Amino acid sequence: MSVLVVNNLQKSFGGNQALKGISFELHSGEMLALIGPNGAGKSTTFNMLNGQIRPDHGTIDFKGESLLGLSPRQTWQKGVSRTFQIAQTFSSMTLAENVQMALLSAHHQLYAMWQRATHFKRDEAIEFLRLVGLHKDADKACAALAYADVKRLELAIALANEPLLLLMDEPTAGMAPQERNDLMALTRELVRNRQSLANGLAVLFTEHSMDVVFGYADRVLVLAGGELIAQGSPQDVQDNTLVQKVYLGGDQPLFGLGHGA
Repeated sequence: MSVLVVNNLQKSFGGNQALKGISFELHSGEMLALIGPNGAGKSTTFNMLNGQIRPDHGTIDFKGESLLGLSPRQTWQKGVSRTFQIAQTFSSMTLAENVQMALLSAHHQLYAMWQRATHFKRDEAIEFLRLVGLHKDADKACAALAYADVKRLELAIALANEPLLLLMDEPTAGMAPQERNDLMALTRELVRNRQSLANGLAVLFTEHSMDVVFGYADRVLVLAGGELIAQGSPQDVQDNTLVQKVYLGGDQPLFGLGHGA
């Protein structure tokens, strides 16, 4: 089942055409990587998918409904979550409180009057922390976490609205190789555990680390100069001579298949 259908997406900034009409689909239970050199249009694509900017032309359909014109918060409440290259967490709050804030938003309770948020769905927040292996640190201040655990916390926050689509913008940036593989293995496990459920999860991620891309993506999309120049299995993309030229300026293999293939 197609969770996301993008058709002829275009965006210009002044005289620079950042996206030149890209189209793709993402299916439930799939991990789809979006890669390309700097300036290829990856961030522009992500920012349009979660409502931060509007396309000049094209459509974005999520579960058969258009996302065009929705704000990031409205998009989140539809079931689209996002993590960022620089983790977005509340450093002065505990881990549980961070997830509780996301739950307040998911349940439309951010502006409820005369209610204390301290105990709002705390048990549910702990369960989301359990999914990412942080439940034992629920009452620890976020500021005390190691960087890899901050990224896990951000993932727990992103899961709080029970998303059908998770956008991960360079999820492993700044992480050591083992940390990268641990985070992506966890993400893949979450996707597979929800495959049989009505609210299955699809993941679209951007990444510069080719070991992550070829180790964990089911399919790969390649952007260059705002155009989709290749798509297919990790092996197909590795073997694509145009992709090799864009990345390396020649016909060398792009990368050996990484861990978790």
